[in-house]
Amino acid sequence: MKASSLPWRFLLLMVLVGLNLRPALSSLAPLLSRVQQDTSLSPTAIGALTTLPVLCLGLFAPLAPRLARQHGPERALSIGLGVIAAGLLLRGLGSPVALFAGTLMVGAGIGVSGALLPALVKRELPRGADLMTGVYTMALCLGGALGAGLAIPLTDLLGDWTRSLAAWALLAVAALIAWERYMPRTPATPGARADVGTGMTKGLLRQPLAWQVALLMGTQSSLAYIVFGWLPTLLMQRGIGEAEAGLLMGMSVMVQLISALLAPWLARFGRDQRPALLLVMGATASGLWVLLMADTSLRYLGALLLGLGQGGNFSLALTLIVLRTADARLAGRLSGLAQGGGYALASLGPLSIGILLDHQAPVSVVAYVLMGIAAAAACCAWLAGRQRQLTFDDNDNVITRQASRRR
Repeated sequence: MKASSLPWRFLLLMVLVGLNLRPALSSLAPLLSRVQQDTSLSPTAIGALTTLPVLCLGLFAPLAPRLARQHGPERALSIGLGVIAAGLLLRGLGSPVALFAGTLMVGAGIGVSGALLPALVKRELPRGADLMTGVYTMALCLGGALGAGLAIPLTDLLGDWTRSLAAWALLAVAALIAWERYMPRTPATPGARADVGTGMTKGLLRQPLAWQVALLMGTQSSLAYIVFGWLPTLLMQRGIGEAEAGLLMGMSVMVQLISALLAPWLARFGRDQRPALLLVMGATASGLWVLLMADTSLRYLGALLLGLGQGGNFSLALTLIVLRTADARLAGRLSGLAQGGGYALASLGPLSIGILLDHQAPVSVVAYVLMGIAAAAACCAWLAGRQRQLTFDDNDNVITRQASRRR
């Protein structure tokens, strides 16, 4: 299959794969109280459980370019999906050891798969890759919403939270079968410029733009995974019931579908992406403040603002990976670095909230911590949102240049 052929087939496959990269994370949060009750894990241990997949995203995302070189990006993505499915089944055993081991595998699979997709999008759909990244992000958000919203109903239907967690392996297996059957198979181009892995990585690390994109990914992801891991628990501390807390989180993630799809399109209207980035970050901070500090009668407004903000945040952060790179090889390497370093940084967020709650910190303290993270993310967005691009000079060195405005 040529890179430009059958774009709709690739688009559908991309959506199906994207649906699997969030339920493993979001389906656990509404069940944390039941998990803690049945396993006797402390709040700090629960915090470590919510942190582990995010940390694994950071540790394993940089391995994606190496796997892509050894096995091809298509086969590497199949490996990632297989690891996700196996981890979900293992986590369904329910013991603390199985929970942590399965969560580690899930995080590893998501880290590899998530790092590979932006480069595949840029290769298969080079025209409008930023808008297609929005479609991919919308699939991620839909998967996250389904995981959060169906966690309690699935548990009630299947009779146990372990079966509820394991049930998501069915979706991963379906995606793996479809990807293996219809995945693009693009042959290597003879005479193409070699990808000297460590050299390109070192070249990127010398570019401030690469660090800015990674820090933006990390700070906004920290807020996202705090929401995935702790929002229902925080809402329950404010007197909201377990089922409604899960519903509010599911609603927030579902709303992300709108901004995930529209944010890249909105970003095209400005001279660069900074106005759109600051707009969605402001919505995220406002939503968190309303949910955690305002009167609980405004909780649905808070969930709406939070969803609009976080969907746009993640969509634009991924979009910057394709906009800030000149070709698919650089996009793949920047994706591994930005998601690897970014998720490693983001893993500190859920763990910190778990430690705060273990020390009986009030919700107001958590809210102020989240506002600080949002402020840091806004600063990173201001730098990463400028119209710059990573490319090669005549000597194959990675450089940063002024990028032309996309139309």
